[in-house]
Amino acid sequence: MAEPMVVSNGFVERLPTLAVEEAEKEKKKKRRNNRRPKQSLAPSSDLSGAVCSSMGGVCGPVPDWLENGNGAGLNGCPVKGFNSLPIMYINNNDGLIKPPPGFSPPEVMKISRSCPLPTQSSHIKSSPQNMEKKKCFPPYWSDDAVEDAIKRGQAFKATFRVNAHNRLEAYCTIDGLPIDVLINGVSAQNRAIEGDVVALVLDPVASWTRLKGSNLPGNYNSQYDSIKLSESKEVVVHKCIRKENSNVDSELLTSSSGSFPLDRGIGVGNYDPRCNGHKSSSLDGANGAPTFEQDEAARALERICAMTYSNPSKRPTGKIIAISKKSARRGAIIGFLGVKQWLHKEVCETQIHGQYSDNNKSSVVLCNKEYIELLPNDLKFPKMVVKVSSLPNFIVERLNKGDATVGKELVAAQIVEWVEESLSPQAQVLHILGHGGEVEPQIAAILFENSIRPATFSSELLDCIPDASWSLPSKELQTRKDFRNICTFTIDPPSAVNLDDALSVEVVSDGIYRIGVHIADVTYFVSPDTALDAEAQIRSTSVYILQHNSPMLPPKLSNVCSLNPGVDRLTFSITWDIDHSGEIIDRWIGRSVIQSCCKLSHEFVQEIINGSLNVDKLDISGSSSPQLHGEFEWKDVVKSLNSLREISMKLKEIRFKDGALSLENAKLAFLFDEFGNPCGSYFDERKESCSLVEEFMLLANMSVAQVISRAFPDCSLLRRHPEPNLRKLKEFEAFCSKHGFELDTSSSGQIHLSLSKMREKLEDDPVLFEILINYASKPMQPAMYFCTGDLRGLEDGWAHYALSLPFYTHFTCPLRRYPDIIVQRTLCAALEAEELYMKQRSIVIGPNKVEDSDKKSRYGCFTCLYFDKNAAESVEGQEVLKDAALRFKVPGAEVLGEVAKYCNERKFASKRAEEAGEKLYFWALLKKEFVVSEARVLGLGPRFMSVYIQKLGMERRIYYDDVEGLSVEWLETTCTLVLDLPKIKPLLRKDFPGKCRSLVDVVMLTDPLEDFVVEDDDNPNQEGSGDSPSLPPGSLGKDRIEPTFFPLTLQLLSALPVALHSAGGDDGPVDIGVRLYMCSYFAEANLTN
Repeated sequence: MAEPMVVSNGFVERLPTLAVEEAEKEKKKKRRNNRRPKQSLAPSSDLSGAVCSSMGGVCGPVPDWLENGNGAGLNGCPVKGFNSLPIMYINNNDGLIKPPPGFSPPEVMKISRSCPLPTQSSHIKSSPQNMEKKKCFPPYWSDDAVEDAIKRGQAFKATFRVNAHNRLEAYCTIDGLPIDVLINGVSAQNRAIEGDVVALVLDPVASWTRLKGSNLPGNYNSQYDSIKLSESKEVVVHKCIRKENSNVDSELLTSSSGSFPLDRGIGVGNYDPRCNGHKSSSLDGANGAPTFEQDEAARALERICAMTYSNPSKRPTGKIIAISKKSARRGAIIGFLGVKQWLHKEVCETQIHGQYSDNNKSSVVLCNKEYIELLPNDLKFPKMVVKVSSLPNFIVERLNKGDATVGKELVAAQIVEWVEESLSPQAQVLHILGHGGEVEPQIAAILFENSIRPATFSSELLDCIPDASWSLPSKELQTRKDFRNICTFTIDPPSAVNLDDALSVEVVSDGIYRIGVHIADVTYFVSPDTALDAEAQIRSTSVYILQHNSPMLPPKLSNVCSLNPGVDRLTFSITWDIDHSGEIIDRWIGRSVIQSCCKLSHEFVQEIINGSLNVDKLDISGSSSPQLHGEFEWKDVVKSLNSLREISMKLKEIRFKDGALSLENAKLAFLFDEFGNPCGSYFDERKESCSLVEEFMLLANMSVAQVISRAFPDCSLLRRHPEPNLRKLKEFEAFCSKHGFELDTSSSGQIHLSLSKMREKLEDDPVLFEILINYASKPMQPAMYFCTGDLRGLEDGWAHYALSLPFYTHFTCPLRRYPDIIVQRTLCAALEAEELYMKQRSIVIGPNKVEDSDKKSRYGCFTCLYFDKNAAESVEGQEVLKDAALRFKVPGAEVLGEVAKYCNERKFASKRAEEAGEKLYFWALLKKEFVVSEARVLGLGPRFMSVYIQKLGMERRIYYDDVEGLSVEWLETTCTLVLDLPKIKPLLRKDFPGKCRSLVDVVMLTDPLEDFVVEDDDNPNQEGSGDSPSLPPGSLGKDRIEPTFFPLTLQLLSALPVALHSAGGDDGPVDIGVRLYMCSYFAEANLTN
């Protein structure tokens, strides 16, 4: 029977009976979708922007009169997408839309606006079997719409960060908001990638999720609300200021080589005469009042802050509406190809066109093998698809031959696009790095993933550098202060090549020492706007991966810049006159010439400090002993070292009294054989000789920061350390309180004092104190470079929290850090401006004019201990500062802000690479044999536990849910976990076949009759004195680590043995696996069940 229908005014209408039936079908479909697992990568059924999935599936096949090309009469009909109408059956219920009898289809037939036919488009083939792409994600907002929403406080910009343990959870930090915003689920994340700068809107409060863990502690201060509300308004207003002052065009290098602003030129507009083309930061309006849009955004943020404090147990949630700036990490993907799935044709549908397979919704592989899956090593990235035709020919040939070992090849790729119709981004493979189970391909992957350039330099760059035979020009001796007659030396690790800094000390009078810090003058050789400077800009920092270093500057330059002993070198010098109490009486900063008398190692200096080395009997001819150059003797060096140690201890004492905070633990170090392969490891405890150098480097950095920020308050490159995350700090406070420790979090100094008391209390339990230090580090935010002009008027934001200093910068490592080169140029400008000003103005000290050049050098207006603000703000002072900034090409605020951002990115990338290198070498050690270590429980739950591993000095997770042969009992009221082996063989779980893991994935079971594994903490070889590996268990050491027995009952801070083993490498990311180290008489039986 034909389905009843009505034709009214040429529009096809359905009868209510059909609508009711289809509505019921739709409800059933929704119920089925709701029963699907939440972790599925498929988007929700109510995605905005979804359209008709296919002509054949919703509207029926294409009519014959359209297929035959007679559809010209439809050109005048408006055609729009639709998303909610059920299937229309017309006439004989055969699924075809036919014109009513007596009508000519092209001319008379009209289609209802509520259900138009999709038009043919370039991506839809003419075949009736082809389907229109289904949109899996909502479209991005336009740039104008995003900017308007941000101005009105309806949207916000932030950096997109993905949870490393759960990719479906991501977070965004909004300036002024006290808590991160959760972006939960594939749909809400809307194709954003780790590191993207995104625009987001917040969900209604009713949709906010509950915070993980407990609520705010009972000592939560309500006054903090009003403080943060006022701060949020200040932040929003200042963000508007920064935006108004950043309208300068920039040219960026491509992200694959690392983006960096080049050829920005000098800004124009309202100049601060002391900066190179910098527009002064000021609020709009005569009285500095914010504009209406700024005020509107501030009020919106205030309301959101008020809602967060009104709902302290909830976390704001939001959705991504646009990608403002794509992350450079999109071009640096490391992973493996999904060869097994591709070879076995496990699925016949693909997500590349937004379609699903009922059997495997997470699959992205085409049944025709057009695409192959790419599995990123970094779990923060989604699975991707790659066109097989785009792969190298030799890889395609191996795939066609069925070579499954292609899946073990580590590949480097980049994301090409991620369109609305695709659940997975499309990638392109750039390099085949080699077998993933080998160290060298993994090192290449680390370098690629972090956009780190190789250690080689072009011949054009090397031609710009003087030869090793370069000698000091006589002109420099005439214009610089000569320190060559002062006992000066360097203190560095034994393998150090770049010797940036040297120390000296003189006795001025009774109780007064003149301490000198001398830094290599790299700016003399690296001039602005040169090829060498551009290369240093791009690299930004030297990267030190074990056995694989990537220097910022060519090693050839180090030969003429490094403060090698026995040769004259150009330097910047800072001297302080300091008394026995550590008080600084006077200071001088200027360009100089030095000659180091020897290169000392930290170990050698430590032996002198300990008194265990008699320099009178030192074998000078021995190759292992440092060589002495010039007229000084070893007794002069030892005397200088003792004086420096005495002053450094006093400076350190003053620094911590003033509120400094230290959270350092011992670092993991490695031993290598003659082939460069890791053969052992040990913890490198911090030596007092390191602290000796550190104190004077900190003082130098602080002094230079003070000088340049006063002389150029709008265009100085400083380094700030924000206050810790309040919520995480409160969690740490609650953790300490729960375990009987008092923690005062009111300031960095009070935290340090509290931790010092905990150290004394835990003298017999150093592992627990390590855990506390590790926990205390979590609330701390990273230190960052910034331009002072970006925070003009917010000088409190310049401070360094951990050092408890109002200003700080990096100045002492110009051979290894590009920011230090910029700071050196800025200091050069301040020194020259001071010299010019002093020539123009007579300098009067007391009643007499100072004419002596040496006396004049001890005083100044911009660089001396007492800054002459009147001189800096005078017409003459501003003029000389501006001229000096132009001569030394000090970047303006807009350019410098971009430079600071880029240097921060490269600093973080360098840190990630170095940490990945340490993990890789430890993984290589564990490939030889597993290691047993003590661990402490930091977190417990029904699915997994977090443990602190002493050997690694880090946290790891052990998952025990869905494990065959393991009984798990979680007692939430007492936070107790009980693990046991069932007494009878467990039944196979038919509801989740194949998803349960084996017991050996979680537990390393041993027979109690076998010998126990030996702990190697007291192994003397760990200090590098022997040839045997220090890590593998069995033959070395004294203390035995015994496995524990089932049933295993655990609570927070419980101690338990764990087995560390290598994981991944061949077909997955390199990782350190952790398993419970247990003992059972029925070990073999349990493992075979």
